[in-house]
Amino acid sequence: MSEYQYYEFVAVDRPLTDQEMAQLRAISSRAEITRTSFTNSYNWGNLKGDPRKMVEKYFDAFIYTANWGSHQFMLRIPRRFLDEDAVAPFCATECVDASTKGDFTILDFSTNEEDGDGESGEGCMASLIPLRAELMAGDLRCLYLGWLLCAQRGLLEDDEAEPSLPAGCPSLRESHAPLDAFANFLGIDSDLVEAAVEGLPAQSASAPSGAEVKAWIHSLSEGEKEEWLLRLADGGEPNLRLDLLKRYREAHAEPEVGEPAERRTVGELLKLRDARADERQRLAAQKRAADDARRARESEAERQKHLDGLVGREAALWDQIEALIAVHQAKKYEEAVDLVRDLADLAARQGTAADFRSRYRALRDRHSTKRSLLARLDKAGIRV
Repeated sequence: MSEYQYYEFVAVDRPLTDQEMAQLRAISSRAEITRTSFTNSYNWGNLKGDPRKMVEKYFDAFIYTANWGSHQFMLRIPRRFLDEDAVAPFCATECVDASTKGDFTILDFSTNEEDGDGESGEGCMASLIPLRAELMAGDLRCLYLGWLLCAQRGLLEDDEAEPSLPAGCPSLRESHAPLDAFANFLGIDSDLVEAAVEGLPAQSASAPSGAEVKAWIHSLSEGEKEEWLLRLADGGEPNLRLDLLKRYREAHAEPEVGEPAERRTVGELLKLRDARADERQRLAAQKRAADDARRARESEAERQKHLDGLVGREAALWDQIEALIAVHQAKKYEEAVDLVRDLADLAARQGTAADFRSRYRALRDRHSTKRSLLARLDKAGIRV
C-alpha cells in the first residue's frame, strides 16, 4: 500500500505576515500557503517542520491524517478562555493533551488505529474548526469525547471515574454536527458515546438572549462601557465578542447546589457500550431476518405467478426444450434447464409428478452423450 499523509493548518485570529509566509515556504516548497492556511500532502517523506511548533507560532488549528490510521487534531486557544483546572480532568493520556505556551493553551487530540479507514482528511477542517469557538465559550463536550477515546483504547484503569462537564455546559444529548465530526474523525465508538450520553445529566445551556445581554450592558458602569467601546474601536482584538460573553457568564455564574451527579467508572461505561452493541447487533440481525423473509415471500409469489402462466403449455414447453438442446450452445442449454425446472415445479404443484418423471427420464436417455447438458441438469437439482 502506498503512503499518504495529509497536513492542514489554519490561522483564525489573525492572518500570516509576509515574513511568516516566507518562513513557512522554507519548510515546504510545494505546500499551498495562504494568509490563513498551510496545506500539504505526501506520498513519500514527511513534513520537515514540527507541527506542534508551527501551531505554537503561526496557527490556531491543525489536522493530520495518514493512511495507516493516524489522526491528529490540535487547537491553539487563548489561555483566558480555558480554565486549566476544568480542562485537566479530561487530559488523562497521550490521546488528549493540554499544555500552555505563552498566552495560549494547546489542546492535542490524537489516535493511531492500525485498521483505520485511511481517509485523506481533506475537507475535515471545516467541520472541526467550530469546536474552537465553542471551547472558548465554555463548551467542553469535545474534551469529554476525547476522554471517552482514552477509555475506548484501554488507556485508563477500569475503576477510574468519568470527568464531569462544568455547570452551564451544553448537554451531549443535543445533536451537534461538529461533535459528530470530531467523534468520526478520531474514530470514537458510537456505541460508547451513546452509552455515555444516556447517563449524563440533561443540563442544557443556551446562549443568552439579546434582551438579557442588553439588560446586562445597561447595568455596567460608564467606565466599563467606555472600556469595551475603546477596545472595539481599536480593532486589534479578534475575540472581543467572546471576551464580552465570558464577562457576562462570569457575572451570571450560579453556584452549584446539591450533591454532584454520580460519576460512572471506565469499566461501567465499557460494559454499557458492550450491552448496547450487542442489542444493536441483535436488532440488526432481527431486521435482516425479517427482510430475508419478506424477500423470500416476494420471490415465491413471483415464482407462482410465473408458473401460473405456464399452465396448459406443458407439451409446447417440452418441444421448446428439445429445440434449445438441438442448438448445442451453452447458453441454450441453460435456457433448456430453466424450462425443465419450471416443468418440474409445475408438475409438483399440479400433482402430475409421475408424468414429469417419465418424460424427464426419456429426455436424459435421448441426450445421454451430452455430458455438459446432463451436468447442468444435475447442478440444478433436477434428478429422478
